[in-house]
Amino acid sequence: MSDVTDATTVPITVDFSGGLEMLFDNQRRHSVSLPAVDNEGRPATIGFLIDYLCKNLMKDPRVDLFVLDKHIRPGILVLINDADWELEGEEAYEIQPHDNILFVSTLHGG
Repeated sequence: MSDVTDATTVPITVDFSGGLEMLFDNQRRHSVSLPAVDNEGRPATIGFLIDYLCKNLMKDPRVDLFVLDKHIRPGILVLINDADWELEGEEAYEIQPHDNILFVSTLHGG
């Protein structure tokens, strides 16, 4: 396996917890090679990542448990490299190589 990164993709790690992992094949951590640009040629953002995850990684048909009206469902915390995504620009944040994106559901009912 090579450490050379394809310029058309961005290697990132995506983690799910608080019950969200059940939507993603009961797997907490995913290594993702995200396309570097969205469908309109703009740099990949968290908003693009969310759509990408729903279309390519989500195994459960209940997409509404993760997104609502094309945005992350209320009650799901998003951390970008251990920082609250609100500090990073939320869905507009441009994904960087080797970012770690964590989605945590606070709605587990525990």
